[in-house]
Amino acid sequence: MTSVEAAVNAGWDSYARIVASLIRVTGDWTLAEDCAQEAMAAALERWPRDGAPANPGGWLLTTARNRAIDVLRRAAVEKTKLQEVAMLWDPTSRSFEIEDDRLRLIFTCCHPALSLEARVALTLRTIAGVPTPDIARAFLVTESTMTRRITRAKSKIADARIPYRVPTGPALAERLPGVLAVLYLLFTRGYDADGEPAFASEAIRLARLLATLMPSSPEVDSLLALFLLQHSRRDARRDALGDLVTLEKQDRSRWDGPAIAEGVAILMRTPVEGPYGVQARIAACHATAHDFADTDWGTIARWYDELGHIQPSPVVALNRAVAHGYAFGPEVGLALLAEARAGGALNDYAAATAVEADLIARTGDRVRAAALFRAAAATAPSEVERRALLSRAAELGA
Repeated sequence: MTSVEAAVNAGWDSYARIVASLIRVTGDWTLAEDCAQEAMAAALERWPRDGAPANPGGWLLTTARNRAIDVLRRAAVEKTKLQEVAMLWDPTSRSFEIEDDRLRLIFTCCHPALSLEARVALTLRTIAGVPTPDIARAFLVTESTMTRRITRAKSKIADARIPYRVPTGPALAERLPGVLAVLYLLFTRGYDADGEPAFASEAIRLARLLATLMPSSPEVDSLLALFLLQHSRRDARRDALGDLVTLEKQDRSRWDGPAIAEGVAILMRTPVEGPYGVQARIAACHATAHDFADTDWGTIARWYDELGHIQPSPVVALNRAVAHGYAFGPEVGLALLAEARAGGALNDYAAATAVEADLIARTGDRVRAAALFRAAAATAPSEVERRALLSRAAELGA
């Protein structure tokens, strides 16, 4: 990686912080995003030509801030507001605090005046910088529809004068489910096969902040534990060529032992009060198994039964079929998979076809299983997942 590439990556890490800072000072979401994007565009143009700055984040913040000042001055905004913008702090030289701008921004995005879908979409767009087309795909709507929803959410925040702060008291508990949903999707965005790892790290950082802010919330602690346990496998999930490695074949010596220990310690002192507590305990069963054969699938199956009761969804039903298939035999898993598919929600879902292929392979029908893995590869959402599914098909064919 060249020095310019490294600087661009470092600058991108500061992007959300810059946006959040400008929103805090100006109160204008569109202005903040436009100025931050223009700063990034300027960096991509100038740094390859002039060389990367020693402080990429500071350079971007200064450029975005100056752009905001110009826009505000032309709009004849009051002098005091301009002075606030000019005094915007440098995120690269300030230590993180509990109420950092991004956490304030998340709680603003997750105000109960907005629908849960709008809260999640707005925060993913503003905090994580997820492109609108990607958010639209996650919500199964068109890009234009999602653009309108995000725009309406921003307008509602401005029109209702929703305060830019971390709430306290009952308002904090009221907004918490939306915040947790945002962090969960942010982590997933970073943990997926083609995701950006920085998103997962950011979700963990924000979960730690939230756990410090709300030390008596079991679901906050459980979410942090879930992130730690899942992320502990990050170094073993790909081989030297960058291809995915299944859980069964992962080198467990490469798992992050301290992260697993921290996650388990959190769960030992945290009661189960919601879906994140259940999911964290499923992750703990995987993370603490000495090898794949040692996995306690019976316990995992029972936890998925519980998760299906408190948070039913087609994906939960799919994972429940996997767990029961390993705990009680592939025929049981196939029967549950058929139930999960009955409503049609898993049609053309590559993971569902891959699960069927795996269960069929365990019945001994390698030919049919290989064909199903190839069918799953045809609808895989990313190239790396496509290669992994084709590799499974090739193994069975051999």
